[in-house]
Amino acid sequence: MSTCHSARRAGALRRAALLALLAAAPLAAQQPRVLTAADYDRAAHMLGPWVNSLVVGGTVAATWLPEERFYYKRTTTAGTEWVMVDPARRTRTPLFDHQAIAAALGRAGAGTVDAKAIPAQSVQLAGDGQRVVIEQGGRRYVCDAKGAACTVETAQGAAQRAGRRGRGAGNAVASPDGQREAFIRDWNLWVRDVATRKETPLTTDGVKDFGYATDNAGWVHSDRAILKWSPDSRKIATQQQDERHVGDMYLVDTRVGHPKLEAWKYPLPGDSVVAMIQRVIIDVDAGTVVRLQSPPDFHRAMLSDDLNMDDLIWSPDAARLAYASTSRDHKSATLKVADAATGAVRTVMEETVPTQYESRTGYRVLWPTNEVVWYSQKDDWGNLYLHDLTTGALKNRITTGEGPVETIAKVDSATRTIWVEAYGRERGQDPYFSHLYKLALDGRGWTSLTPEDGDHAVQLSPSGRWIVDTYSKPDAAPVVVLRDAAGKVVMPLESTDLTKLVASGWKPPMRITVKARDGKTDLYGLLFRPTTFDATKKYPIINNAYPGPQTGSVGSRSFRAAHGDAQALADLGFVVVQIDGMGTPYRSKSFEDAYYGAMGRDNTLPDQVAGMKELAARYPWIDIDRAGMWGHSGGGFITADAMFRYPDFFKVGIAESGNHDQRNYEDDWGERYQGLLVRSGESDSYAIEANQLLAKNLKGKLLLAHGTMDDNVPPSNTMLLVDALIKANKDFDLLMLPNQRHGYGDASNYMTRRRWDYFVKHLLNMEPPKEYELKPPAPAGRGGSGQ
Repeated sequence: MSTCHSARRAGALRRAALLALLAAAPLAAQQPRVLTAADYDRAAHMLGPWVNSLVVGGTVAATWLPEERFYYKRTTTAGTEWVMVDPARRTRTPLFDHQAIAAALGRAGAGTVDAKAIPAQSVQLAGDGQRVVIEQGGRRYVCDAKGAACTVETAQGAAQRAGRRGRGAGNAVASPDGQREAFIRDWNLWVRDVATRKETPLTTDGVKDFGYATDNAGWVHSDRAILKWSPDSRKIATQQQDERHVGDMYLVDTRVGHPKLEAWKYPLPGDSVVAMIQRVIIDVDAGTVVRLQSPPDFHRAMLSDDLNMDDLIWSPDAARLAYASTSRDHKSATLKVADAATGAVRTVMEETVPTQYESRTGYRVLWPTNEVVWYSQKDDWGNLYLHDLTTGALKNRITTGEGPVETIAKVDSATRTIWVEAYGRERGQDPYFSHLYKLALDGRGWTSLTPEDGDHAVQLSPSGRWIVDTYSKPDAAPVVVLRDAAGKVVMPLESTDLTKLVASGWKPPMRITVKARDGKTDLYGLLFRPTTFDATKKYPIINNAYPGPQTGSVGSRSFRAAHGDAQALADLGFVVVQIDGMGTPYRSKSFEDAYYGAMGRDNTLPDQVAGMKELAARYPWIDIDRAGMWGHSGGGFITADAMFRYPDFFKVGIAESGNHDQRNYEDDWGERYQGLLVRSGESDSYAIEANQLLAKNLKGKLLLAHGTMDDNVPPSNTMLLVDALIKANKDFDLLMLPNQRHGYGDASNYMTRRRWDYFVKHLLNMEPPKEYELKPPAPAGRGGSGQ
């Protein structure tokens, strides 16, 4: 072969190879980049099961003794120990001889016990202070405090002690003295003697769906007894709940063979018949039932959507019972007092508001002085007022000013002093930080007891003389101190060791402040960046939302090593934000009512969009053109809503277990925040808020997920949306999790992985590792203390 011919052939081959390379280049450019299992592993290590065990210490759960010493379990890198604190002497000493107790537990059958890690979550001192009761491995041991010997506690002793802590066997409710426990059987209320195990019926006329002490309405359906014992353990306040004509909810499980039907009473907004309760007082010794002389109440509560026994307050002598009645639409709360012997009822006072009456604190009765401390938002802030218990007349305001009171920590009627926890009263701090205050019942002497910048969780001694104060911030670890009655720090108790956590690569979230849709109101939240953050890159932004109205996206402002999977998701290459928009609680009444009656049309979405755009303008590393959202339950509702109402802004959404149509969710939630359903021809006042009516607007990628046995938000909520999307000829993705309830149970890790995959594929434009399995880590060793 000639040299010329060979050269021509070689040149042709090079040209062909070059053409092939050029032809393949566009195809290669179209291939998405790939995330590996190692990338997912790094993200997974930012989840709670991994990081919580890396947080050591920083917690105190005080058990107060009558003389106001207290003890608690402390955790250090060396292990755990139980300690006694004497505030008056400023001392902290071991509660018992740990070495001797560990040896004694071993001799009593507890196996080998490490003195630096006695595996007891609960320890109590016996009445004489010389014995220690240790709960370990499902057994209770009574030990000499010096470790001479341990014995297994008798069943009677355990039951009585459980009763004194308000616990009974199973779903029973123990009396304050621990000698009896009340429970439901065949729609009637029974009582069991703890010592003899003798059982006695207290009622006999209970029938199906008209039973005593039941609470099986809406998403609550169990056989737990709902009642309140009197202080002397002789009477029970409860109700006979009438659901005989209430509509049913149905769920069908998935199995081989005939499925099981689950059916229970589940009233819906607008139903002509909903659950009603007839209040009764039962004299346990006499075996008599006194029906209160008042019309039946709606299945409602001041303090929650469900029945709440904190709405009932016994007088010390059990002669009277104060209780609150709440109207069906939650717009009215009425305080009443009943005579326990006759059932006669008198109305003390009533408060009615245009939207929904909300009591964050509940009320307190001062029986010796015939007064009541009442919570009201009538001046646009949650404040406390003192009223006469006989006439209901206002005596004086207790608290004033901006920043809602959220908890009544203690009332001392003898000294006329009240301790309250409130938000937003320390200038320059996050308004969602909680602080403790003390003042007189006449409103004078307002004193800040925990002024340090941070969110404070307090434990008051019985007299109020001492305060165990734990304070932190989302980006600052907990510190625990002991304070005196004036709020002065008298001794440090615990600090938090984050050495292992920081060494893992963990980074705290950024605290952010943005403006609401009005351009004036400050909103607060958290922002999570990848732990390998590079300010020169551009990151898609994901909004992890929960609109409320009963809570917000962020939740507690106290330190947490993990906020769900926010940091893990960020570590896959995103910026994740949680913003508490208008309409969420813990601010003013007008702020909370921002979207009352407009659950779908508003739902904080204008604030979420405004906040995200402001963050993108502030931080060039946020790619606002790649915006996504995900949420669960109410967050699932807002996510689908966002995809339909802002189809050009949100490109990807994941809506998990959303209550997409309030007409298909329990009555006492929708009617509280949306108002009563009003029908007009073939439509009604709830229709405009239903997500399925906007399904035709979908442009981006939407994943819907729901558990098929969700007894909180029935899966029909998502299926209504599925039906509408199909009829609108829209592409979407659906993941139904067989036999899972609202929280997904053992399928929750699978759902988390699928959530990550969806955002990686459609918002990050990368390919996720195929069928990555999210496995929890092995149990942490000694020294870990999750937050």
